[in-house]
This record gives sequence, structure tokens and C-alpha cells, in this order.
Amino acid sequence: MIRKTLIIVGLAVVVAALTIGAFAGGFVVGRVTASPVQITPSPDTSPSVAPTLTPERTTPSPRKTTPPPPTSTPAVPASENFDYQMLQDVLEILDQQFYGDLPDKQTLTHGAIRGVVQALGDPYTSFIDPQAAAILNEDASGTFEGIGAMVSMREDGYLEVVSLIPGQPAEAAGVLPGDIILAVGDQSLEGLSLYEAIGYIRGPAGSEAVLKIARSGEKEPIIITVVRARIEVPVVEYKMLDNNIAYIRLIEFDANASERVNDALKELLKNKPKGLIFDLRANPGGWLDEAIKVSDIFLGKGLVMIERNEEEGSERRFYAYNGDLGEDIPMVVLVDSGTASASEIVAGALQDYGRAVLIGTKTFGKGSVQRPNDFPDGAQLRVTIAKWFTPKGRSIHGDGLEPDIKAEYPEDTPRGEDPQLNRAIEYLTSGN
Repeated sequence: MIRKTLIIVGLAVVVAALTIGAFAGGFVVGRVTASPVQITPSPDTSPSVAPTLTPERTTPSPRKTTPPPPTSTPAVPASENFDYQMLQDVLEILDQQFYGDLPDKQTLTHGAIRGVVQALGDPYTSFIDPQAAAILNEDASGTFEGIGAMVSMREDGYLEVVSLIPGQPAEAAGVLPGDIILAVGDQSLEGLSLYEAIGYIRGPAGSEAVLKIARSGEKEPIIITVVRARIEVPVVEYKMLDNNIAYIRLIEFDANASERVNDALKELLKNKPKGLIFDLRANPGGWLDEAIKVSDIFLGKGLVMIERNEEEGSERRFYAYNGDLGEDIPMVVLVDSGTASASEIVAGALQDYGRAVLIGTKTFGKGSVQRPNDFPDGAQLRVTIAKWFTPKGRSIHGDGLEPDIKAEYPEDTPRGEDPQLNRAIEYLTSGN
């Protein structure tokens, strides 16, 4: 079973979870994109839609939270459940009895923190070491180097290749969707966190990534050497299709996604298209505020998303406003199992309002919000603080969105053909 987390190897880490004021999505290796993971569906909470409130234009901006300085007395109630004395005793015993040299202070400290975080049982609350955190920060700058493959983290601890970026090193070397990456060189990826695994796969352009791969139909692992490269992936692709249909594909929700989508739509509308296909397939998410802004392009005034912390009983609401370019054009949204987090926010809002028909397959199901906390040594702790719901109160986390029209993309589909795209064109031209 695949845990919903996607990565683009050779791309950039965009979002590995809906991070408040930061991310709503996935990863890419070499750009790491965390995409969907198959999580056991949680009970349907489906809270009723909240009463309409007067919208306030308050777009959240990316922010990071610096943890408070340590104090001699634990400040949070949860710390009362931790046996500090036992940990101290363990460290003293190791110091006295362990045959060999103990790791340095930072390694021991990070190891202890990682164990505490893993005990929470939440795949999206994660401790990220300085090296991996630096990768995330680098990715946010828009320059990436890697192998050019989208991968997801499985429940068994391995990375599965979900898709390949056309024309990039992984595809050229013979990596295939469905491959399981067991190791990079002599480094096994089993048991590593998502970010740690990404750190071994990524690397400077021109260097080699020797991948040990388990492939369906092969009795023994195979070795594939991929030469890493600088990968430029356009965040937005757009064009006019036959039958006067406009097409926009959004690869990820980076810090400029809404501006790029708006610019693309402005160009396409010059052709007076009869309809628009908005392709969110394999889009792992990204910045939360960009998801709201992209939704606003296609929606009139109304609620876009509800963010709830059910334990605290708190709630935040995000709205769309009238006056944008895409509010009237007939449209279809293409979705699949790689449509995650920020992408699901947009697709869910458009579906709830009947603004667009969703065509494709069930989406990823990533609906939790993480807050990043930065530490002085460069490490980062991302903590799940809330879950989000569609305007009608649907909980997406663990369940995903069901398309209005189901359209598969068979594995044996000939290269160059796209049955889901064809179904979208058919819908817009025939009305069904």
C-alpha cells in the first residue's frame, strides 16, 4: 500500500504535505515531489457546511515558525508523557558499555527526536535533518538537479517510481514507472525517511546515481546508472487543442503558480475557446496560498476551503472573489492518483460548486496541514496541526476525490495517446 507522498526525483521538493503558509503538496527528487500515498481511508467525518460569513481578503503568506528556546521545565503538557530520566540513563549506559564510538551529539539528538516523531504514527509529521532541509530550501529557489522521476513513498519503506519526466535522465536510462528503488550505490533506502532517501537520489548535474531496482517480472534486482542533470520543468504548460479547446497543465503549486496560470489563461482566451481543460494529474501540491489563488481564478465569490483543528475547536476559512478571468469558461479538470493536496483543494472546490467536471481517476487523498519549525542547526520539524475540508465540508484526507466521470489510463496505452485527455475533449465538444 502506497503512503500518499510523492517525489519528483530530479525536480524539486515542492511540498510534502499541506504546510500552513507554506505547503499543500509533494516532492520531486532532483526536484523532489511528494505525491500521493495510499493511506487507509479514515472514517468519513463530512461535517456540514458552515454558515456563510462575510469574506475578508486575507491571503496567507508563507511563514516559518521558530521553536521557543528550551527551558528547564517542559512547557507543553505532552512532555509529561516522556521519561527524561530513562533517556538519560540509556545515554549513560551506552557511554559506559557500548563497544565502539558513540555518534556525535547532533546525530544522537536527531536520532532521539526522530524516534519520538515516528512514535506519533503520522507520516506527515516529520523531523528533517539539516541536509534534507537544505534540499527543501534549495528547491524553493526554483533551481533543481536530479534524475527526473516522480516517486512515492510506500508503506514498506521503499520508493516507487510513479512517473517519469519526458526527455530526462531517468527515462533515458531505462527507469520505468512501477520500479522500486531499493538502494542508491551502497546506500540502502529501506527504513529511511522520505527526505533522507531523496538526499541520496539527488545530486549535482553530471554525477551518477547507481540505482538498485526491483522490477515486476524480474527475479533479481537490476542496476541502472542514471547521470543526474539540471532539470527545467515548466510549472505551467498551455496550448490550443483541436476543436478550439484550451488546455492548461499545472505541474506544481510553486510560489508563482497562480500568476502563471492567469497569464496562460489570458493568452488562450484570445482564441475565444469553447472550453478549457485544466490538467492537475500528477500534481503533488505546493504552496497553500497559491491553491487558494488558483481556485479564485475560476470561482466567483465564495468559500474555497475550510481548515480545522478539531482538537482545539479552531477553524480558518479561505475565500474566492468575483472579477477573475476564468469564472465563466466551461471547463474540465483532469485528475488521477497523483493529484494531491493543493491540487485536491482546487479540484474539490470546483467540484463542490459544479464549476467544473472532474474526469480521470480517484485522487491521492492528502488533506492535512503541516507547520514548519526551523532549528538553529538547520534541521526542521513539520507538525500536522489541522485538516482541511472542501466548501461542502467533505474530508479528503485518506479518501481522495472521486471523479464525476471515470476515465482510466491503461498501462498498455500506446505512447503519445492520452485516453483521459480524449475523454475531456469529448465532454467539452459533445456536452457529455
